[in-house]
Amino acid sequence: MDKLKQGIQEMQNHNYKEAARLFTEAIDENPKEPVGYINFGNLLMHMNDNERAVRFFNRAIEIDETAATAYYGLGNAYYEQEKYTKAQEQFLLAVKNGLEEADVHFMLGMTFIHQEYVKLALPYLLRAAELAPDDVDVQFQYGLCLAQNGQIDASEKVMNHVLQLEEQHSDAHYNLGVAALHKEDAHKALDHFRQALEINPKHMLAAHAKSQVEQALNE
Repeated sequence: MDKLKQGIQEMQNHNYKEAARLFTEAIDENPKEPVGYINFGNLLMHMNDNERAVRFFNRAIEIDETAATAYYGLGNAYYEQEKYTKAQEQFLLAVKNGLEEADVHFMLGMTFIHQEYVKLALPYLLRAAELAPDDVDVQFQYGLCLAQNGQIDASEKVMNHVLQLEEQHSDAHYNLGVAALHKEDAHKALDHFRQALEINPKHMLAAHAKSQVEQALNE
């Protein structure tokens, strides 16, 4: 097994010191090969050293301007530093250079969400949802974005799909409750808020919504 594969295995096993040694040796042996720098960048991100990770991803891009995973890694590093515009640029370059995975589209969508551009986020989250139909986080964020864009029926459908994937998803129940309120179905809303609180008794939004609905029904 080559040193890069060994290093990735060590990183997955949380043996970061050994992974660093293997990646360093791989880089020393092949300094013009971008993959070593990309893997070292990913390792640094696992160690929450995002600033140093940026340098390694940039080095990989200097060597190969078409290294899509280097742009993706760089985007993640900027995202973790809450530099969402910079992250967005890198994710777009990753897609432009051929990275067609759910993760990159999802992260692109999330950069727009953090900047409150919910309309711009929607097509990227839709693409991520198409590519990862069984990913709970992807499906939930797509459903949430649909709701934020006023597409309540479509959002309900996705939130029900989230509950098929994960029955104990309190936020999906909460959002289905909000959707029911939009349709003036207070009893259905109350049922979802109750279920959200059964799963997570500390769900403040569901608790607040439940008490408001109960108050309205009692009046």
